[in-house]
Amino acid sequence: MEIKLSKKQEQNKDKKIAKLSTDSKQTIIGYLFISPWLIGFLLLTLWPMVQSLYLSFTRYSLLDTPKWIGLTNYSNIFFNDPLFTKSLSVTFAFVLIAVPLKLMFSLFVATLLNKDVRGMSFYRTAIYFPSLIGGSIAVSILWRNIFGIDGYANLILGIFGVAKIAWIADPSTALGTLILLNVWQFGATMIIFLAGLKSVPKDLYEAASIDGAGKVRTFFNVTIPMLSSVIFFNLILGIIGAFQMFNSAFIITQGGPANATLLYALFLYNKAFKSFKMGYASSLAWILLVIIAVFTAINFLASKYWVFYEDDSTGGKRK
Repeated sequence: MEIKLSKKQEQNKDKKIAKLSTDSKQTIIGYLFISPWLIGFLLLTLWPMVQSLYLSFTRYSLLDTPKWIGLTNYSNIFFNDPLFTKSLSVTFAFVLIAVPLKLMFSLFVATLLNKDVRGMSFYRTAIYFPSLIGGSIAVSILWRNIFGIDGYANLILGIFGVAKIAWIADPSTALGTLILLNVWQFGATMIIFLAGLKSVPKDLYEAASIDGAGKVRTFFNVTIPMLSSVIFFNLILGIIGAFQMFNSAFIITQGGPANATLLYALFLYNKAFKSFKMGYASSLAWILLVIIAVFTAINFLASKYWVFYEDDSTGGKRK
């Protein structure tokens, strides 16, 4: 027995079919628009990661086919490779010193530039401009020349009667030159801090002034808490970038002297493209990924105790 639909029901059915057709078309159009990124992500990011994970369990030298060896690479890394421990210690030292110094210096410069002074736009541009080329090969070569035995640093110190210092050739100072270069590349971090300073409500500063708070107290009791989310963001980016630092160590010191600047990324590069141990290098890459993930997770867990968000009602803790 056929059930006849009323005219109104038929119209509603047609509308639903038309809506579904429209939604399907919009979905297809949406996927078409994101397809360049999606294809790039699948082919240039996800697939290489999967392939790298597989290679980390193989012996592979680019000259032959990968041979499955299970956890042998990881076992050799943790128990039979002293350079792994050395590169980790150098990298941890670099991260623990360079990241806080860069954050403090960037915030200091951003605070100075957060003034209503004539020509401030020019000063901001001039200070940020070097950061556009801060990570380039040319800057690393320039840095090597500045801190060479006959470089500009020793030339300036010589004016004051200070003997020449082997900045790059001395294990006690070589890592410091790389840290100094990393701190000098503060432009992007400074811009983010400057944007955060612009968003701090002026009412808070006025209230602090009425309460008799000085500039130092206002900075630590008003500015820092209101910038805590920005500090957290720059901290995470700084840690990730520091763990992946490669250019400066490769160009300036090649990991020397005496492996004093053998950063983890450089150690990984040497295993992959000098020793041609691609499987071994893949294992090192995944270990680095885990290390960065652990540091990031620790910072996210700790952030609830010191990061303040404007819509929080928990006294500085996130819900």
